[in-house]
Amino acid sequence: MPAAQKINPGRLYIGGQWVDAVAGHSFPTINPATEEAITTIAEGRAEDIDRAVRAARVAFDGPWAKVSASDRGRLLWKIGDLIESHLAEISEVETLDSGKTITEASRVDVPMAADCFRYFAGWATKIEGETVAVRAPTFNYTLREPLGVVGQIIPWNFPILLAAWKVAPALAAGNTVVLKPAEQTSLTALFLARIAEEAGLPPGVLNVVTGFGPTAGAALVDHPGVDKIAFTGSTAVGQEIMRRASGTLKRLTLELGGKSPNVVFADADLEAAARGAQNGIFYNKGEVCTAGSRLFVEEAVHDALLDRLAASTSRMQQGDPLDPKTRLGPQVSEAQMTRVLSYVDTGKAEGARLVTGGERAPGKGYFVRPTIFGDVKNDMTIAREEIFGPVLSVLRFRDLEEVVRAANDTPYGLAAAVWTKDIKKAHKTARLLRAGTVWINTYGLYDSAMPFGGCKMSGFGRELGHHGLLEYTQTKSVWVDLS
Repeated sequence: MPAAQKINPGRLYIGGQWVDAVAGHSFPTINPATEEAITTIAEGRAEDIDRAVRAARVAFDGPWAKVSASDRGRLLWKIGDLIESHLAEISEVETLDSGKTITEASRVDVPMAADCFRYFAGWATKIEGETVAVRAPTFNYTLREPLGVVGQIIPWNFPILLAAWKVAPALAAGNTVVLKPAEQTSLTALFLARIAEEAGLPPGVLNVVTGFGPTAGAALVDHPGVDKIAFTGSTAVGQEIMRRASGTLKRLTLELGGKSPNVVFADADLEAAARGAQNGIFYNKGEVCTAGSRLFVEEAVHDALLDRLAASTSRMQQGDPLDPKTRLGPQVSEAQMTRVLSYVDTGKAEGARLVTGGERAPGKGYFVRPTIFGDVKNDMTIAREEIFGPVLSVLRFRDLEEVVRAANDTPYGLAAAVWTKDIKKAHKTARLLRAGTVWINTYGLYDSAMPFGGCKMSGFGRELGHHGLLEYTQTKSVWVDLS
């Protein structure tokens, strides 16, 4: 594949150089739509992580520290421009590697990644301290400084976009980065390294080590030269990262799982709510941490909304993700497809009513039919556990108090949505729902300026916006004697 050849998929990007993995191991990356290998990826391990961390430290203490905030901003803006100029190429690579549709990659993921670099380019010159009045005869001020070397571990569902969410604010604040992409979808992270090189980023400022979680990822978390880990992924892995990071007291930002409630009141615009519910669960084939996988519908409109949703879902075009008409691509891997189908079997076994879908599509590729379950109870497995696939659980409710109780009855707290024409009810419900993001009469909107993150078992810390920038800084207090 020409694009893959351009980004040196069989090598790591360390210290501004494309290098072989120390141990010389590699692994294939699979196109989930065809089940065929796209290319071969270098398998970085602990030795390679160590090389990358050392390169990042040299850059942080040396050339990167000498780059002014204004010039950092210009570099980030240039990266954004280059991402945009390579939009078609990056989108194709992302689609081949992850199975997401070319429409989603080219109209959402890649443009938003470019926007993220431009947004944080503007923040580079606006990281400020303050003067503080104290009792002593001193002049006091604070400095907001970068943390140092940041390890970033990104998942396979939004590879280029979540890399941008992490890399852009870290660099804007003056840190250096070691990026470990998911082994299933490493190609666009390597593309980003090539773009950073083209933009003129000094060697060692951004390093990309491909490999597996138990080896490369764990080595990054354990490394004493890493000052912070930013991770997006499963709650179970987030818990393991917390345990491992305690040994070196690293700072952490964890964006973990979700089981987001999507609440539709009887007075909602049902057509809009149905579109929002469908988008909320089937966008990116359900491989979304904020997926609206629990749809709560008020009793009076339950049947009407479910019928409308089932009809539109049955018409969704599933197939080749490179076809612009395709709405639903394959799951990212055979393992993920098997996991999703096992949850479908569990839902049926526990008494949920299968409304539509619930099976693997015939032919090649890891395709799961978009699936809707009715008559779901909030204590069923499909309503409790994150499936990370195109499986929707529909639940009934009678009033606001009942639905808030049920919606919050989950270990997760990442996102939620409310559909109603009653503005007071909308704001009241948004306040009562325990989630880091609440959408009202819409679903799944994001912006580089708006902070994103969760609570409870969905993790802590924020990405994007000013809050996301501050996660990559620390405050220093300075006292100057004037007596």
